[in-house]
Amino acid sequence: MNERKGIRRREFLKAAAAGAAWATLGRRLHAGEPAPPPKTPRRPNILVIMSDEHNARVTGCYGNRTIRTPHLDSLAADGIAFECAYTNSPLCVPARLAFTAGKYISRTGAWNNACWLPSLEYPSIARTMTAAGYDALLCGKMHYDRTCRYGFTELGGNMNNGQMSGRGGRRRADDTSANTKTRDSRFADFHTGESSSVMKHDRRVTAGVLDFLAKRGATEKPFFLVAGYLAPHFPLIVPEAYYAPYKGKIPMPELPAGHVESQPLNYQHLRRGFGVVETDPALVRKGRELYYGLTQWVDAQVGEVLAALRKSAVAENTIVIYTTDHGENMGEHALWWKNCMYEHAARVPLIVRWPQRWTSGQRRTGVCSLVDVVRTIAELGGASVPDDWNGQSLVGWMDNPRTAWHDLAVSEYYAHNIASGYAMLRTGSFKYVYHTPADDRHPPARELYDLATDANEFTNLARQPDQKARIETLHAALIKELGRDPDETEQRCRADLARGYGRGGRGAGAGAEDT
Repeated sequence: MNERKGIRRREFLKAAAAGAAWATLGRRLHAGEPAPPPKTPRRPNILVIMSDEHNARVTGCYGNRTIRTPHLDSLAADGIAFECAYTNSPLCVPARLAFTAGKYISRTGAWNNACWLPSLEYPSIARTMTAAGYDALLCGKMHYDRTCRYGFTELGGNMNNGQMSGRGGRRRADDTSANTKTRDSRFADFHTGESSSVMKHDRRVTAGVLDFLAKRGATEKPFFLVAGYLAPHFPLIVPEAYYAPYKGKIPMPELPAGHVESQPLNYQHLRRGFGVVETDPALVRKGRELYYGLTQWVDAQVGEVLAALRKSAVAENTIVIYTTDHGENMGEHALWWKNCMYEHAARVPLIVRWPQRWTSGQRRTGVCSLVDVVRTIAELGGASVPDDWNGQSLVGWMDNPRTAWHDLAVSEYYAHNIASGYAMLRTGSFKYVYHTPADDRHPPARELYDLATDANEFTNLARQPDQKARIETLHAALIKELGRDPDETEQRCRADLARGYGRGGRGAGAGAEDT
């Protein structure tokens, strides 16, 4: 099928020609005034730092006055911070495969944490950048199958050993059982400690990136490097020095009376599937404090990378992009981890810095998503992308905040611990979520929030009769953007997950709840 074909020969040839035209990008308007041309004619290096499970609200530069994230705050102060950026799926593997492919997950079959892209030779962002003359490099985990790198060359050792089966399923709509084993195993890792699987991995990432930056020469070919961190993803284990500043200082989640009971069926299943139907308040408080500490810890890792970049030969000509794959609920809405479409899970931090082109301290309040970031990377590198990629490049909007922007983001979840898949559309101040029918007895469910007046998403406007026209408009826009009705997508997903990949001896597959 077309999704499995590599980049066509003509696209590779176009990419080489597009690289020669990169210098013209620097002459776009910036803040309404002619921007000076880049100080160097060379195309920029691009360093993407991608953490895992970072709730954007737990960052100083996004308004949190308790968290200590000085390095990310400094990055934002020197660059452009995006206020309304979203993941394309609130789950590790699908989110990172959307970033890799430049497409929504329903267009590639990246349904859950046991999935891969349709072909080993998939036309990825790495291959697109390579065709434009870049070294496409990966240091750290992108949750790839052990057989797949999608055009990246690894630094710092192999950190991608997944064994994807392509299998998965659904909870019965009327199943009220709770998986307390998952809850207990995860909550058991809410404590202080000097080492953990996450910290060990991330220290390797930092060491690999630092080694690369120290050796990279200014005259070598441009590089596109993704540094894939795991923190602040659970287990929530962090050194005491990072936990102490937050002990007793993080408020408990706000839960209005009746809110939990009013949530869609799928969110009830998320709670049951992860076993968090009842949680010890003391453990909730400690988990939130530890999450703050682990966020500060990964900020320190980012600080080491930024310090090494400043000392390197490539500092002046390197764009830095910081983001994450998805957020973390932290007990908000009585949910933990991610998987839902509330802001805590679906919204992500996004910061872009390159003083050579963009003045410091800027903000963009329009809506965007990770597939837009992929298109941005390609444009900055002078790369020609496949015609069927999703998203739009942010470059023109970064050059001039008055540039028209599509102000739209889509996110999808078709993975584990739910009765049916669902999809979100955010545009303007409204967020619309459509939950497909679980079975013949459970019709579709809808969420609608006006984030301008209800930032905490406690009032589901979908139940109000006067919102019917708005819901119809947003639903039509969702279908148009995705190119297919979510009801059809859910049926295709169920068939794919039941069939799996049939790998035989290649591996049984990563557990659907592993990441």
